[in-house]
Amino acid sequence: MEIIVCKDKAELGRKAAADGAALIRKALKDRGSAFIILATGASQFEMLAALRKEKDIDWSKVTGFHLDEYVGLPVTHPASFRLYLRERFVKHVPMKEFHYINGEGDAAAECKRVGAIIRRNPIDVAFVGIGENGHIAFNDPPADFATEEPYLVVDLDEACRRQQMGEGWFKTLEEVPPKAISMSVNQIMKSRSIICACPDARKAKAVKMCLEGPVTPTAPSSIMQQHEQAFIYLDPDSAALLEKK
Repeated sequence: MEIIVCKDKAELGRKAAADGAALIRKALKDRGSAFIILATGASQFEMLAALRKEKDIDWSKVTGFHLDEYVGLPVTHPASFRLYLRERFVKHVPMKEFHYINGEGDAAAECKRVGAIIRRNPIDVAFVGIGENGHIAFNDPPADFATEEPYLVVDLDEACRRQQMGEGWFKTLEEVPPKAISMSVNQIMKSRSIICACPDARKAKAVKMCLEGPVTPTAPSSIMQQHEQAFIYLDPDSAALLEKK
């Protein structure tokens, strides 16, 4: 794991996108195709905007996977992660294919469907974030570090649901769905490289807990300490509590 502290949120987004793009280009050069995972949320705005502007990527050879999605939320809802990814990234680049998670039907069946696809396609670059409660994807504490299933149905804790409301996706806590489909911790860790964009002061406590504390399911993003190619991009606010910067 490597920590990169940038001068501000804008630089963070550009740096994370540039480094991620370089890894995509390397996969295309080495293997002729690339497979990536895209995250959502307010922390990814700048990174995704910069990534879609990166030059010299043959997107027609890049396949994307969706990290997580609420159970029961229609794609027309402003908080839908399918809508988020389509509007902020997928419609802007001519990707070969993008595998969305559909949380509107049978959630267990959807986990099996998209899980079977990702098992056949080793991931080159996973773009992720760190939640205010330390979650990675929607794996809230205590996260399941044991399952080998690529996707699972998870219960969202109150801290996670309050974060979604606080970011403006929902008007009330009651509107936030209590369940989601999430890529599992082990599936994320199977990625050749991880690019983690994590700005803002509200993430500072989680950043310290997950990057300087023990690796534990109670701090799910701490698992990235065990990945040799995990790159964590912070701004001065999110890095404020770290002892080593």
